[in-house]
Amino acid sequence: MNMSKTMALQPGDAVPGRDYSPDNVQNFMYSAAIWNAHRIHFDLPYATEVEGYPGIVMSGPMLGDWLTQCVIEWLDGKGRMTHLEYSNRKAAYIGETVTSGGRVLSVDHDNGTARLEIFIKNAAGDVITPGTAVVAFDRA
Repeated sequence: MNMSKTMALQPGDAVPGRDYSPDNVQNFMYSAAIWNAHRIHFDLPYATEVEGYPGIVMSGPMLGDWLTQCVIEWLDGKGRMTHLEYSNRKAAYIGETVTSGGRVLSVDHDNGTARLEIFIKNAAGDVITPGTAVVAFDRA
């Protein structure tokens, strides 16, 4: 979507996402890459018996990265994300499938920008990671 295509963009338009079902290895490797050694992300007995979680907890920053990926894929090389905010509100666990997505909140046709509501939902449909993003479209 370049700036000329922002004219067709309207509030409420969907920002398509995707499903994610990370396994223990992906979660562990992600946590290792960001130097997050919290045992809830790799040690099942610790996560369940000590911390009281029902399973291994997906890394919160990984959920934020999936929000970024959702926006970048939606832009399809026709712009850039200029702002991102998100908050992890509820844990997700290995073995669950979570889904990214969003919608357009507002469009500034004069400046070629849009504000998006983005989210990660759990299998029950609860928004566990809400966020917003601002994008700027390339000028045609």
